[in-house]
Amino acid sequence: MRNILSVLCLLINFAGPLAVHAQKISADNAALVDAFNLAVNTVDINVRRGVLAAGGDYGGEWTRDIAINSWNCASLLRPQVAANSLWSVTVKKDTVGHQYWDKIIWAIAALHHYKVTGDKVFLEAAYRCAANTMKALEQSAYDSSYGLFTGPSVFNDGIAGYPETVYDSLNGSSFVLDHERSKTIKCLSTNAVYFGAYQALAAMSRLLKDGQQQSYEQQATALEAQILQHLYNAKERQFYYLVDSQGNVDRSQEALGISFAVLFGIIDPQESAEVIKAANTSAHGIPSITPAFARYNAKKPGRHNVVVWPMVNGFFADAAIHTNNHDIFTRELNNLVHLALDEDKGNYNFREIYNADSGIPDGGWQRRRTEKDIHWTSFKNQTWSATAYLRMVFNGLLGFTFSEDALYIKPFLPDNVHKLSITAIPYRKAILNVAIRGNGSRVASFTINGVQQKELKISGTATGVQNIVVTMH
Repeated sequence: MRNILSVLCLLINFAGPLAVHAQKISADNAALVDAFNLAVNTVDINVRRGVLAAGGDYGGEWTRDIAINSWNCASLLRPQVAANSLWSVTVKKDTVGHQYWDKIIWAIAALHHYKVTGDKVFLEAAYRCAANTMKALEQSAYDSSYGLFTGPSVFNDGIAGYPETVYDSLNGSSFVLDHERSKTIKCLSTNAVYFGAYQALAAMSRLLKDGQQQSYEQQATALEAQILQHLYNAKERQFYYLVDSQGNVDRSQEALGISFAVLFGIIDPQESAEVIKAANTSAHGIPSITPAFARYNAKKPGRHNVVVWPMVNGFFADAAIHTNNHDIFTRELNNLVHLALDEDKGNYNFREIYNADSGIPDGGWQRRRTEKDIHWTSFKNQTWSATAYLRMVFNGLLGFTFSEDALYIKPFLPDNVHKLSITAIPYRKAILNVAIRGNGSRVASFTINGVQQKELKISGTATGVQNIVVTMH
């Protein structure tokens, strides 16, 4: 029996990326552990026929959901599922399909998938697919008079996410594009995603040496300038939500938009830190879009307006840690733990949407085949709510940053966590066991398999078990 157990342990330790269902966490914070286990379980129960669905009450057909979930953590923890899922929303691996306005986010997730897995075959096919898609979108969705891309904001396919200058009060449809004035708007998050996609295409081109890198970089630079001109106030350190069909600027705060602007480097590090610090938040995390539009309020929040979408909070927390706003990151982390676990909130369920004031699951208000708004459901077992939390853990607490040839580690432990370890993390041909001790963000010691390291990174060529121990002070 002992021999059999020994063999099984070896298989688990050295199976590389195939050993994807063995992650174990321990910490001196029980809620953090419970939320992690719940999040991983939520991901796994939503895998259907090898593809990661959007949630317990949704299918897997949304490009943005699949891209975001792969980018958040699936490419790391479930690489084959992520690859299957990414390809599932393409047309024969030639172009990216489904709702057009934000589908180019697929390119960002695809490059990330390569950085995590090192799969060159995937990279080559993904580059062709992303390049074809961008070329088509440049023809159909680019407004040359503004130098910006048109269409709704990322993920906000409901009309509740838009001000009175965009929605048609006589139109009973919940779908944003059924409202005529939505088709030519220019939104912060969507244009930030196009910028990130150009960056991704430039990186793919460099890796594959096809000669298009400079062209993509120039397009990224041109788009960045127009975002800053039309959607950013440098003096106030404030990004604006959108330019409407009449050229009017809506000054609402779009949390996903400012998060992407920071993460993709549209503004410099100092500005980024100030933008994140100045963001308006709520008692339970940053609202998706704030303040309330005229037809909504705190007692009747819009489904895509003054409510908490944990997916958005995952990116905002990442932007906070990226800019060393550790207190903001910690607040978002703790908020999402409570939203998922507390009995009067998620009650051990990652729900789709929460009320920003009370923290209870709340689908918000939005019309549905009627000219009056109705109260919608906040669905259970929402995948990107779970992966948002895992993004906070891996990008924030563990401080993972992937490059084409290495994984860099820059941990941070808040005041309520002094011990954290996660085992059996697949990284290319290696299995990582990471243990962090101490507090804060300053690293005192970093060892791999007992050997002190000069650099805080794991080589992309590492194989077998890599026992990483980080001591903070």
